[in-house]
Amino acid sequence: MFHDHEEEVWSLDYIISCWKTRPLGTVIHLNLVRSINSILDVLAHEMANAPHPSSPATSPFLRPVAVQARLDPPSSALPPPANGADAQSPPTGASQKDAPLRFTNTHTLLKLRLVPLRRVEADLKALIGAGPNRRRGAPGRCATRSDEFYVRSHASWRDALRAAVPGGRHQPQAGADEGGAQQHAAARLADAAEVIASCAEDMRALWADGVVRETLRRRRVRMEQAPGFFLDDIERIAARNYEPSDDDIVRARLRTLGVQEHKLVMERTGASLVLTRLSGADGDRAAWFPYFDDANAILFLAPISCYDELLQEDRRVNRLEDSFLLWKAIVQSKLLARCIIVLFLNKYDLLEKKLRGGTPVRKYLPSFGERENSAPVLAQYLHQKFKDQHREYSPQPRRPFYGYVTTAINTKATTSTLAAVRDGVLRHNLHKADFV
Repeated sequence: MFHDHEEEVWSLDYIISCWKTRPLGTVIHLNLVRSINSILDVLAHEMANAPHPSSPATSPFLRPVAVQARLDPPSSALPPPANGADAQSPPTGASQKDAPLRFTNTHTLLKLRLVPLRRVEADLKALIGAGPNRRRGAPGRCATRSDEFYVRSHASWRDALRAAVPGGRHQPQAGADEGGAQQHAAARLADAAEVIASCAEDMRALWADGVVRETLRRRRVRMEQAPGFFLDDIERIAARNYEPSDDDIVRARLRTLGVQEHKLVMERTGASLVLTRLSGADGDRAAWFPYFDDANAILFLAPISCYDELLQEDRRVNRLEDSFLLWKAIVQSKLLARCIIVLFLNKYDLLEKKLRGGTPVRKYLPSFGERENSAPVLAQYLHQKFKDQHREYSPQPRRPFYGYVTTAINTKATTSTLAAVRDGVLRHNLHKADFV
């Protein structure tokens, strides 16, 4: 049993072998385009409230970005602020917090030239059958990222993409209507890839712009810490001949709701392992319990980098607090009393980045107290908290506890961890059968 509490795409070498086809490139393209459109949303909101940029004698909309950049002062030419952010220094006597951002015609031009990515995002979502996010932004609120979409966990969206990719897997003996739909989907996919390639230079210019980066910093939009982050790889991913790498595959973000089942066959022994992946919002959890009756182990993933974030479906609930509540419910369940529960404190790499930025833990987790504000200390603290709850609420005394700090995109380290989990499950089963 595999409970993916953070709803992240990761199954390591198994998933890589299953997904190493061009359809996943579409998901990665969608990740990239959504990131750009999210930045454009923030930029549009800030520019609407800022003084209009001074216009040169002729219209900037007729010039390519490279030419317009010579007319407007580049962000890189502005003196950096004291804190090292990529943005211009405020005027003398004004604090950086109150200093207005100086948008130029280059930013207006970038917004216009990247408008086609809106249609690309809509087309790619339609191709994979994405549903809307359950939580919509409040009226009048500027979203810091596009409302997240999801797909149902059945395989139809993968089949649809494979059918649309040239040389992909088409349904045998497809009728005329189905064949026409596949051709239409393939044309939309090709058009989307071409638009992305054509916008590559403008996307790089947007992400590299110092004023844009400062705008994101002030709005506390941390693109680098979000799953599905590919903005540092625009040139490679936007290329017309792009093929996803193994690293791209494990970093891809595609939220799924529902139940998935994967069967893994061990290469050396031939033994099989069935993973049932359960994911969804709080309201879906009551439907999970029928899947637990014959489970040998539950793998519980808790994203420890999310200590300062709120649930998307309920903005009143802290994500880490929600992990503890669900962990407690699973641990104390009598239905699962004989089931091994393995804890993965995941996203340690993102936790390190966040804490290096100075985000205080005790502000969001008062019980953390005056401990050192570092990733190793927080990881150890959370590991002990989960272990204490496991001991306190388990219906069976001396129930074995397995807890690991992980970075899921580090495939080698996580593969070793999963091997240790496998060995632990085997030892537990042998003990129950009185063989050891």
